[in-house]
Amino acid sequence: MSSDHAGASGKRVLVLGGTSEIALAIVEALQRITPRDVALAGRDTAALGVCAEQLSSVGCDRVITTQLDALETGQHAAILADVAEQLGGIDIVILAVGALGERGGLPTDVPGAVNVLQTNLTGAGSLLMESARLLRERGAGKIVVLSSVAAERPRRANAVYGASKAGLDALAQGLGDELRDDGVGMLVVRPGFVHTRMTRGLDPAPLSTTPEAVADVVVAGLDSGADTVWAPSTLRWLMIIIKLLPRPIFRKMKQ
Repeated sequence: MSSDHAGASGKRVLVLGGTSEIALAIVEALQRITPRDVALAGRDTAALGVCAEQLSSVGCDRVITTQLDALETGQHAAILADVAEQLGGIDIVILAVGALGERGGLPTDVPGAVNVLQTNLTGAGSLLMESARLLRERGAGKIVVLSSVAAERPRRANAVYGASKAGLDALAQGLGDELRDDGVGMLVVRPGFVHTRMTRGLDPAPLSTTPEAVADVVVAGLDSGADTVWAPSTLRWLMIIIKLLPRPIFRKMKQ
């Protein structure tokens, strides 16, 4: 293992939201550094199997799959404990659970919007806390949380999604500060528009990116010990400006 990649050195990787294209790209980027043992957790067992084959084909030493529903929070602790036992421990957790939902401000499908809130915040938050507890007990490890630039200042065009990501982002930042002295690192990733299945058919925003480009940013962030990264990195400076916009001006941003 090169010292250039010490932050990304954990061999045993757990992906929560195991069919996420961004998460899979991150695992493949990690795999190019050194072989990994991977657990993919998600709802769709058939899709998880396809993703497992994809990771095996790029050289991962071992890939297992397990069924997990973000909304069934009462089962999270037991499922994560079982995965940890199967892998012989967990070094890196990639939290990629998420739903985009309906675009716009006030949703026409309120139950669907509530499901987005429950998935992105309550479900993902439960998985984040259970993962943090496991790594704290071990006294080492890294957690990568896929947030969004939408978390920094939710717009009228993505009110529900932005609110859900803002809540998860805040939880991850707070837990990251809490866990630092316990040897557990927290990396919050704030991508902009990423070309994936979830965004297919939507008009790409400025500075749009790809799962592979996000993955490179994540690996660099792990190596540097960063707390937060943006993908692409120029979004960090753009968001500083956007956060400073007076509300009457910001309100006019409909996209």
